Amino acid sequence: MDSLGLGGEALPEGRRDTEWRNRVTRDTTESVQVALVGKYGLEDAYISIHEALKHAGLERHVEVERRWIHSETLADGHEGQLAEVDGIVVPGGFGSRGTEGKIEAIRYARENGVPFLGLCLGFQMAVVEYARNVLGLAGAHSAELDEETPHPVIDLLPEQEGLDDMGGTMRLGTHVTEIERGTLAHELYGELSCRERHRHRYEVNPEYIDDLTAAGLVFSGTSGRRMEIVELPDHPFFFGTQFHPEFRSRPTRASPPFVGFLDAILNARRVADSELGS
Repeated sequence: MDSLGLGGEALPEGRRDTEWRNRVTRDTTESVQVALVGKYGLEDAYISIHEALKHAGLERHVEVERRWIHSETLADGHEGQLAEVDGIVVPGGFGSRGTEGKIEAIRYARENGVPFLGLCLGFQMAVVEYARNVLGLAGAHSAELDEETPHPVIDLLPEQEGLDDMGGTMRLGTHVTEIERGTLAHELYGELSCRERHRHRYEVNPEYIDDLTAAGLVFSGTSGRRMEIVELPDHPFFFGTQFHPEFRSRPTRASPPFVGFLDAILNARRVADSELGS
């Protein structure tokens, strides 16, 4: 460790650090089922999300069962696929294929009080869904996915305009997000800022922010003029991030949004159980 400059205290001779093994092998108290609504058929495409859900489960001693749901099958509102899950995650992605199904999954979660976590494109589609179905902006979409949309509530980052060579030009790497006091984001992170990794070219269109917030959405995390976190009060858990919190999650340091998502699922189950018993 000294040669590699990793630091850390050496353990007494003959002893091994068992924290890792103890954490990943301890018994779970219950299990939950989470729908991962995406369009890429390979688990490897979402491996960081699978692992972040595992890490949250380790934090709460819960087995998290992931149920893959192809977003293209939800475009016509096949809500039966979502009826048995405890929570819904809508991850990132590129291209228009499958996005209508993602929007339907988000609508279902919002209208039925199902805990929802949206990541990158999932965050953006949460804004699109709200614009369409709450603000009544017919045809609202991301300019990335529909160049003819009458309401581009998601639009290109200003610094991306005029770029022809797309290689390595996205907004990448770790950036600081300022968090509004008293929000769900503040509760999850326990701080008034967080550092998370990004990978995107589009953002919430500033021209629509006032209308969206007047209608009830809360943008609780910002980076300058950019909206980074969205949440919906009076919902068990409706939380979206423009960044990728799953990238920094570790077995011994679970991502706060994933832990909060799991806590909301467990709380909803306790509430349902108490209502059945009363």
